[in-house]
Amino acid sequence: MSGIIITCAVTGSIHTPSMSPYLPITADQITQQSIGAAQAGASILHLHARDPETGRPSASADHFMAFLPRIHAGCDAVLNLSTGGSAIMSLDERLAAPKRAAPEMASLNMGSMNFALYPAAERITDWQHDWEKPFLEGSDDLVFKNTPRDIARILTELGTDRGARFEFECYDLSHIYMLKHFVDRGLVRAPLFIQFVFGVLGGMGPDPENLTHMVRIADKLFGDDYMFSVLAAGRHQMPLITMAAAMGGHVRVGLEDSLMIARGTLAETNAQQVTKIRRIVEDLGRTVVTPDEARAMLGLKGRDKTAI
Repeated sequence: MSGIIITCAVTGSIHTPSMSPYLPITADQITQQSIGAAQAGASILHLHARDPETGRPSASADHFMAFLPRIHAGCDAVLNLSTGGSAIMSLDERLAAPKRAAPEMASLNMGSMNFALYPAAERITDWQHDWEKPFLEGSDDLVFKNTPRDIARILTELGTDRGARFEFECYDLSHIYMLKHFVDRGLVRAPLFIQFVFGVLGGMGPDPENLTHMVRIADKLFGDDYMFSVLAAGRHQMPLITMAAAMGGHVRVGLEDSLMIARGTLAETNAQQVTKIRRIVEDLGRTVVTPDEARAMLGLKGRDKTAI
């Protein structure tokens, strides 16, 4: 099997600060944890931003630029910026920072969906910020909008215009077919890097059968023109990504996806999760690739061609 790419999602819009005191919020925290994850073996860093005063997910280009140059200077990992942000952000807001930074890579959600986080509100009793509980409870009426027009705009403004390549986030089978549609339109070219996302209520469940089926359909649609990685939320993180590694795929860890390092134990850093999955995949006989090897595999433009 080929070398394996470890992506680390350092912080994000899914989890709220009160769930873990270790989730990085400020530019200093995001910088430190990102560099630590890269030193532990992450080839790609998937990055969101937060308002350091409120902890809210932020699309502000200024918030992103408070940490992006520092991470860029502190390690050679591929910086992969979110275009998803939060489901309550407009597309203009979601694109502000990636358009300014012109990164090597960006995430791209391949379809609209329910994005239901409200069950988490039932498990929390102490809230750090007053926006958190209403935000989670209100997600029972939340649609994450990613229409074909939205997708085409992101592909054009970041891909065609700025040379970024994409981590195509597929939360369901229909999203793979949407990706095939854009390949057929000529807006996407190989090699494709597909992130199968499991365990978000509104998307596909974290069943091993779903992973094997997604790979089977992707094989049918894309042949040898794609690579897949797996993101699994919460307690499903390590079991499903270990399965992905054994199948020849790539893996994603990080505090955006799971706050734990083991059952009942919070991860104190993103690097802990990277170290754990690195040990697992190397025991499976896989070799973790360097950032430059990942760049070559994914056909990226290079870190010197960004505006970071």
